[in-house]
Amino acid sequence: MWFLRREGFTISTVQAIDAARACDLVGVADRDTLRDAIASVVVERAGDLARYTASFERFFTLGHGHVGDLWSRLRDLGFSATEVGAVRDLVQAVATKREGSGESAFRAAVATENELDQLLLTAGAIRALSPLTSSRQTGFFTQRLLEQLGVSRAASALTRIRQALHDALGRERGDALADALTAEMERVRRRVRAHVEATAKRIEAEAGGQGGPMDVPFAALSEAQLEEVRRGVRRLTERLRGAAQVRRRKAARGHIDPHLTLRRSLRTGGIPLVPGRRVRRRARPRLWVLCDISESVRVASRFFLEFLVATQELFERTRSFVFVSEIGEVTGLLDELGPERALARIEAGAAVNRTHNSNYGRALKDFENRFGRDMDRRTTLVILGDGRTNYLPDEAAVVRRLRERARSVLWLCPEGPSAWTGDSAMPRYAAAVSKVLVARTGRELEVAAREVAARRA
Repeated sequence: MWFLRREGFTISTVQAIDAARACDLVGVADRDTLRDAIASVVVERAGDLARYTASFERFFTLGHGHVGDLWSRLRDLGFSATEVGAVRDLVQAVATKREGSGESAFRAAVATENELDQLLLTAGAIRALSPLTSSRQTGFFTQRLLEQLGVSRAASALTRIRQALHDALGRERGDALADALTAEMERVRRRVRAHVEATAKRIEAEAGGQGGPMDVPFAALSEAQLEEVRRGVRRLTERLRGAAQVRRRKAARGHIDPHLTLRRSLRTGGIPLVPGRRVRRRARPRLWVLCDISESVRVASRFFLEFLVATQELFERTRSFVFVSEIGEVTGLLDELGPERALARIEAGAAVNRTHNSNYGRALKDFENRFGRDMDRRTTLVILGDGRTNYLPDEAAVVRRLRERARSVLWLCPEGPSAWTGDSAMPRYAAAVSKVLVARTGRELEVAAREVAARRA
C-alpha cells in the first residue's frame, strides 16, 4: 500500500486491511487475479484504473519492489557485512558527536521506501510545504524540505565519512562505499523533488477544478486555456471601454446644478423651466506600468500588457516599461506595432535581455534615476512582478520614494501571501506600496485590472 500511496492513491487503513485479506484469499501465483483483487478494494473511480494498473506493473517489475533499508541495499550491491558495519558505525558516530543531528540527517537515506514516504507525510514536512501554490516554486520548496529532513547536513558530513572509510577500509573500498552512500543521498533528493512536484500539481489541479480556465493558475494553463483567458481579458477591456464611453457622454451633458437652476428660474417667475447644468472638468490621470517579464511571471505580464494596450484611452498618458535585470521603455513599441506584434518583439528580447536573472534592486534604482523626476501626483504607477530577488538587494526604499512622488503605487503579484518566502521580498514591497493586488489566475487578474481602471476617477 505504501507504493500506491506514493503514486497518489488515497488509501485508508480499512482499505489496506481489506487489500491484505484479498491477497490472502487469491494468493500471489496469478498476477492478473492479484491485480484485479487489489483493484476491487483500492480503486474507487473508473478513471483511476489505468493509473492503478500502471503502478501495479511497475511495482512487480524486477528491481522495483520493496528494496529494504540502506544497509540491505548496500549488501545487495556486494558490500560485505564488515564494510556495511563500518558505514553504520560512522553514521552513529556522527549522530553521537552532533547530539542527534547526524542521526536525523541520515534518517531519510537509511529509511526504506515506506519509511521515507512516512517522513514526507509528517507534520513537519506538511508544514514546510504549506505555502506551496505553484509548480514554479518546486526548486525552492524541494530545498526547504531537504533541509527539514536534514539531508543538507548529511551531505556536509559525507566528506568526513569518506575520509574515515579510507582509514578503515583503504582508499579503493572506502571510495566505493562513499560513492554508494552519495548515490543514496541523490536518490533521496530525487524522491523529495518528485514529492514536491506531485504536491504542486495536485494543488494546481484542485485550484483549476473550482471553475473554468479563468480560475486556473497561470503556470498550469494549457494552450487552449491560455486562449480562453486571453478572450476573457479582451471581454473585460471591451466592457471597461463601453462604460467609459457612457460616462463621457453623461459628462458632456453635465450634472443638474440646483443653484444655477434657481437663478435661471427668476426669468420665468420662479418656475424652473430650464434646468441649469454644470460640466465638471476632470483631468485624466497618468498611468505608468513597470512589468517584470522574466520567465516566472511571463504569462501574467503578457495578459496585463494586452489589457494595458486596449485601455489606453482611459488615461491621459500611458507609459510602459519592462525589466528583468535592466529597464526598457516599450511605450513606442506598443503604440506602433499593436499588442500582438509588440509583445512578440518584447518576448524576443527587443526591449531588454531576457536571459538574465531577475534583479529587482538594480531595475528599481535605474527606473528611479531615469524616470523618477517625471512622476507627479497625477501618476499612478503599477508594478507587476513576483518580487523574487534571487537574494539580491531588493531596494524597497526606492519603491517607498516612488510612492511619495506618485498618486498611488499598486503592485500586481502572481503569488499569494502564503508564497512570500525564501527569496521573495514581497513583505517589504507590500509595506512600501499603496496596495498589493494578487493576480494568480485570470479571474484575479480581472479584479486587479478593474482596480487599476478605477484609479482614473
